[in-house]
Amino acid sequence: MSAVVRRPVAFVAAIVLFGEAAGMVLVNGIMATVVDNQEMSLAGLDPAAMSAGAWVMGGVAGLYLVLCGLVLLLTGIRDRAPGRVGRAALISCAVVHGVLGALTVGLIGWAAFVFMMVVLGLIVLTLVAYGNGSGTGSPNEKGDGAEEGAPAPA
Repeated sequence: MSAVVRRPVAFVAAIVLFGEAAGMVLVNGIMATVVDNQEMSLAGLDPAAMSAGAWVMGGVAGLYLVLCGLVLLLTGIRDRAPGRVGRAALISCAVVHGVLGALTVGLIGWAAFVFMMVVLGLIVLTLVAYGNGSGTGSPNEKGDGAEEGAPAPA
């Protein structure tokens, strides 16, 4: 895949993950505020503990999404595949989006599912477009279609 396609995909995926991080923190902040204001309790748990837990979860999830977004942003800027740690972070982010996408169908609806699958697709497309980290991403520098070690086509 050419740099004309893969760089914009990495940039768009980074922007989407930054927006998703902000949304995650916002939603968890709203939930924490509602729990705190209404003194809700679940099975005798302290409402302050539930509120603090919602804030912490929002912060951790937001930080994770920002980290993955930064990996995608640096990938697009450098036009090189992410390293091992960055690749592992993006793969785990893709898995999380796949699992959460499956859960959102029943809990939230099809629109949320579509959003999660679009984000999953952007992350996976970036990973596939940059390949295994060869730098340019092209498997064959000669351009004759033969894989490395294979004979050239007739």
